[in-house]
Amino acid sequence: MVAGDTRPNVVFLAVDDMNDFVGCLESRPSAITPNIDRLASRGVCFTNAHTAGVFCAPSRAAIFSGQYASTTGCYTTPLYFVHRPELESLQTSFAKAGYSTLGAGKLFHHPAGAIDQRGWTEFFLRNQFQKNGGWALESWSSDTPVPQPFPASVYNKGKEITGGLFLEWGAIPNDQESDMADTIRADWAVDQLKRKHDKPFFLACGFYAPHYPNYCPQKYFDLYDRDAIETPAFKDDDLADLPDKIRRQRQNRKAFHYDKLVAMGAWKDALHGYLACNSYADAMVGRILNALETSPYADNTLVVLWSDHGYHLGEKGQWGKHTLWERTSNVPFVWAGPGVAEGVTTDVTVSLIDIYPTLVEKCSLPTPRQELEGVSLASTLKHPTEAEDRTVYLPYMTPGEYAVINRDWRFIHYDDKNQELYDVKEDPHEWNNLATDAQYADVIAKLQDSAPTEFADPEPKLNARRDLVVEGETFRWEKGNGNYVPHPKYLPYSDPAMRRKQSKE
Repeated sequence: MVAGDTRPNVVFLAVDDMNDFVGCLESRPSAITPNIDRLASRGVCFTNAHTAGVFCAPSRAAIFSGQYASTTGCYTTPLYFVHRPELESLQTSFAKAGYSTLGAGKLFHHPAGAIDQRGWTEFFLRNQFQKNGGWALESWSSDTPVPQPFPASVYNKGKEITGGLFLEWGAIPNDQESDMADTIRADWAVDQLKRKHDKPFFLACGFYAPHYPNYCPQKYFDLYDRDAIETPAFKDDDLADLPDKIRRQRQNRKAFHYDKLVAMGAWKDALHGYLACNSYADAMVGRILNALETSPYADNTLVVLWSDHGYHLGEKGQWGKHTLWERTSNVPFVWAGPGVAEGVTTDVTVSLIDIYPTLVEKCSLPTPRQELEGVSLASTLKHPTEAEDRTVYLPYMTPGEYAVINRDWRFIHYDDKNQELYDVKEDPHEWNNLATDAQYADVIAKLQDSAPTEFADPEPKLNARRDLVVEGETFRWEKGNGNYVPHPKYLPYSDPAMRRKQSKE
């Protein structure tokens, strides 16, 4: 590093679909995550941190642009850098400040064309297909191991997989761990920390785990006794007090996934796969932390760990994300390093939208052209016991729909007739909707003051086949001029008939 440059390096670690089951958050069922726990033990762990979007695409767009979907229009889409090129992304701000910017894995959304290519000194892609295929992550492909027989989970056994690998879990042999995409990404990040850097660096590594499919080496399944796994708290009539429109939606979703799992006797099996992949992701985080601790950069590097959103695993009868409830919104969020208190757990309410402004202050980055909608947590990180609580905002997937959250309350607004209010201190499971009780009208009115009054139109949707132009090892979006040819989904069926059908298709 250049002599006299005291700005901290940053190691920026993202995980996907990881909820608050990690050990340092002390939720149940508890995942075995010793590396995230030790990071928390030397930094600040936020127990009341919330996502900025209810699934991958809008959450990551908000983190890297510093603006909510209600400003950018990215309610369900990730392409803030296409439709609003004036927005300076987080890595661009680091590049403008003279940092080396090094990225790998799932930092942005994972389909082709979703990575913001601007501002990177290097963005690692593990094979030539990814480089020539619009930078799609393809975490599960012909060069990565999957369990056999396939499909592996009882939920999908004997079925044709038509969309992703949802509710698919299973173990792969331990000796194939080095071939997994997330392992390869961790290897790359470790290598960066072994190099000599002549200027400060922003090293960002995103892991796909514990996103479905929940495939990981057998040893991580072996950490858990399947029969001893606790199932999340559940109330039979939990959905009864929801507004009619929302109740119907949630009941349909419950019947489609949760009820089927329970009828199969597979709830604990599905939890087992999820917890195992939490432990695998934690092990990859641990390898990077180990490399940092033995590097020359150990004392002057900020570490930031975050999950893009949480994940329901049966709570309120839901399986997945896409809700405005606690299980989708609450995320692991840990900071450690220079200027960060050591070994403090705080329940002050924060949002992932706060990452960008915090790094601007901590790393002396130039102020980006756009207004950053979060707040800097620099003072909170230094003096967490003195931080005052605030109300944070979470947009949903349609303009005007949102939640606002603080230590005491969660208010959910779909429209003036469809609302929810929870006293989260007295009712942490959000079982009792108070929105129709007149005595809470003033509470609702005060909470609504933290929500926008204007909402951007949704970002125009682009279609990769029609609009994604791949040019060698780079890409651009140009409506109507696309030349992108999707790669066939890698589905290594064990059943000969299914293999023949896939080959024919």
